[in-house]
Amino acid sequence: MSFPFDSVLIANRGEIACRIIRTLRRLGLRSIAVYSEADRDAQHVRLADLALPIGGPRPQDSYLRIEAILDAARTGDAGAVHPGYGFLSENPAFAEAVAAAGLVFVGPTAASMRRMGSKAGAKRLMAAHGVPVVPGYTGEEQDPSLLAREAARIGYPLMIKAAHGGGGKGMRIVHAAQQFDEALASCRREAQGAFGNARVLLERYIEQPRHIEFQIIGDAHGHLVHLNERECSVQRRYQKVLEETPSPFLTPALRARMGAAAVAVGRALDYRNAGTVEFIVAPDGAFYFMELNARLQVEHAVTEMTLGLDLVELQLRIAGGEPLPDALLAATPAQHGHAIEARLYAEDPAQGFLPGSGRLEHLRLPVPSPHVRVDAGVIEGDTASIHYDPMIAKIIAWDRDRDRALARMREALADCHVRGPKSNVAFLERLIAHPALREARIDTGYLDRAPGEFLPAQDAAEGCAAIAAAVAILLAQEWTARGDRSPWARCDGWRLQDAEARELVLQAGARRVSVLATGRDGDYRLQMDGCAHHVEGARRDADALSLRLDGRALRLPVHDMETAIEVHIDGQRHAFERSAARLATTQADADAGTLHAPMPGRVVLVQAQPGVAVDTESVLVVMEAMKMELALRAPRAGIVAAVQVAAGEFVEADAVLVRLD
Repeated sequence: MSFPFDSVLIANRGEIACRIIRTLRRLGLRSIAVYSEADRDAQHVRLADLALPIGGPRPQDSYLRIEAILDAARTGDAGAVHPGYGFLSENPAFAEAVAAAGLVFVGPTAASMRRMGSKAGAKRLMAAHGVPVVPGYTGEEQDPSLLAREAARIGYPLMIKAAHGGGGKGMRIVHAAQQFDEALASCRREAQGAFGNARVLLERYIEQPRHIEFQIIGDAHGHLVHLNERECSVQRRYQKVLEETPSPFLTPALRARMGAAAVAVGRALDYRNAGTVEFIVAPDGAFYFMELNARLQVEHAVTEMTLGLDLVELQLRIAGGEPLPDALLAATPAQHGHAIEARLYAEDPAQGFLPGSGRLEHLRLPVPSPHVRVDAGVIEGDTASIHYDPMIAKIIAWDRDRDRALARMREALADCHVRGPKSNVAFLERLIAHPALREARIDTGYLDRAPGEFLPAQDAAEGCAAIAAAVAILLAQEWTARGDRSPWARCDGWRLQDAEARELVLQAGARRVSVLATGRDGDYRLQMDGCAHHVEGARRDADALSLRLDGRALRLPVHDMETAIEVHIDGQRHAFERSAARLATTQADADAGTLHAPMPGRVVLVQAQPGVAVDTESVLVVMEAMKMELALRAPRAGIVAAVQVAAGEFVEADAVLVRLD
């Protein structure tokens, strides 16, 4: 069957837009991209057959403007619109507007979206159909005093959730009544900014739960099936970090019950196209309906890798009127192997996972293979924008079983190198190697309860890595100098009388490492932290350094990135910045009395007032950046001397916001 449309507009950006464009190209369909002012040079713009501008850099000025997207569809002569995920993908008004314009919407009907677009309405609907739901409050009355009373009735701990939206935005866990008001206000602001609706719901917080979701897909001919589950329990602040299928937690019996419940949810809605039924699962196996995401999910790739499907192609064929393939209707498809997805983000785990932005000066990602898939929306030289989610790429690893898939993921992450904004790649490597992950013991709150277990700690391996980095730099310097045979070009500290030690300075986070080196051509004596080390026979190939260090023969993966270098030891990454040997002494601007903006963003709330005393960790300013709300706290107790910012202002990174006496 041929498609009733020959061109599709993608109402999205980033890696999902690129992924949809590639499927369209394979199917012989024309792709039309839309882009904001910030995305004029983005990869989805360069990949599409046609790309059209739709407004300013902020989502509300571009990707959330229904009329601008429809104008682009008319200009580009599109026959269909694919919403991707995020932005307008679960907006029933958008689906209706697309249909009213005579275009095919590649997604569920507006009626299904309206019934499921509100988490509150969805919970009431599911309860009415006998699907288990978590106890809570889903009413439309949103007076703060009533919500506080409902919270007391439900009991603590409880969760405040944005009633419209997803992706972990607008969610807060509240452990005590005295935390409720502040958490409610923050949750509402974030929900309003992310989804344009500040309504919230309350629900009991299930301790140490699992997050397991089922992919469903239905057609216009009355067929609806599930395509197995994905476990998304590895989360940080409700943001998924790793996803995998099959779930290592489910038994065959529990999988069957949950799959049947997911299909029942879809049938109750007369659901069409791709969707995801999400469940929260207690340690004893009791499961509760959480929400239905009426769209494609970020983690859909693991389902595709284990089933050999292209879910975007299925979406397009269903939107074009085709029934589901007979192979999917005959029985629940059998999974082949195990797949794991890791989300590579521009963020700094050492600074509370602060989102990053800026030019990707160096970006190397794994080479795709039958075992590794890479979904990326950026390449080296592109910019991670402050206006959107800071994802760099999704890394998906597959193999015959979970242990082998984890090994593939470990190898794939070792091939990831990012310079420019900070990235979470080293955090992901430590996570993959952690016993709790390997033994499938991680629940949705584990990473937040024990963040230190996944952050780097100075140890003997770091010292070895610093020596290896210094040796790699020495070898590179000597190689460069070989073109000039004069003694003045030598890099070994040569003098007329004798050799002098060369000083190499490496920066490892906040730690400054000084290495004094004598020797040449792979044989060196290195002094670091008061200890002498002997290196013999050091040689460098494309990806690794081999050497004998204090009598031990080692081969260590090493990757150069201009002024930075990374060394892997025992599967752990150690990154070093090359620094000048002599630095001018300056007073640190980040003294205990100055509050700076940690990144570019918009100020949404200023609580500091001149002349008012504040305690350590008091919230002084709240910023919004990368679709997240950041509470900036007082570095110490004191009197506010000056407030240098107002709500609504856009500030650059490192801008001084508040000064304390």
